[in-house]
Amino acid sequence: MKIFLFFWLLTLGLCSGGTGEKIVGAAREQIGVTVKYDPAYVSMDYPGGDISRESGVCTDVVIRALRDGLEMDLQKLVHEDMKANFSKYPKIWGLSGTDKNIDHRRVPNLMAFFTRKHQKLPANSKFQPGDIVTCTVPPNLPHIMIVSDKADSKGLPLVIHNIGSGTREENRLQSFPMTGHYRLND
Repeated sequence: MKIFLFFWLLTLGLCSGGTGEKIVGAAREQIGVTVKYDPAYVSMDYPGGDISRESGVCTDVVIRALRDGLEMDLQKLVHEDMKANFSKYPKIWGLSGTDKNIDHRRVPNLMAFFTRKHQKLPANSKFQPGDIVTCTVPPNLPHIMIVSDKADSKGLPLVIHNIGSGTREENRLQSFPMTGHYRLND
C-alpha cells in the first residue's frame, strides 16, 4: 500500500525533486543542445523570450534552467523588478531605462535580482545542488554557474555553465574569484 501511495503521489508531482534538483535537471538537459557561445544582442518575444537553444551565454543556462525546471521566467521577473526599482540595479551600461531583450542576460543584473528576491549566501557557505554562483573570469568578465549534484573525487561540486563552448558540466567551481553565492527560495 505504501509503495502504491508513493507512486500515486509521484504521478501528481508531489514527491518530485526539490527546487535545487529541478534546477540541476533542467540545466543538465541543455548539455549537447546548447553547443555554441554567442553573446550577440537579440530582439526577442516578451514574456518567455529566448534565443535559439543551440546557442547562448552563461546567463542563458540559468534562464533556461529556471524556466524549464521551475516555470520561472527571469526575463519577465527581472524586467518588472528593474522597471519598479531601476536605481537598485547596476549602471554599467549607461542606460536610462530597462531593455526586456537583454537585462535578464547580464550577470550583474541577475546578481542584483537574486540578492533582492532570493537568498544571498556568504561565500564560504556549503554549496547545495541548484545554487547559483557568480565569479569573475580574468581580466573582468562576469560569469554565472549552477552548482551540480555531482562532485569531483574530493567532494567539490561540479558546475553547469557555458563559458565558451556550449553548456557543460565541469569541475570549475574554484577556477575563478567568486563574487556571489545565491539560493532560490522554495
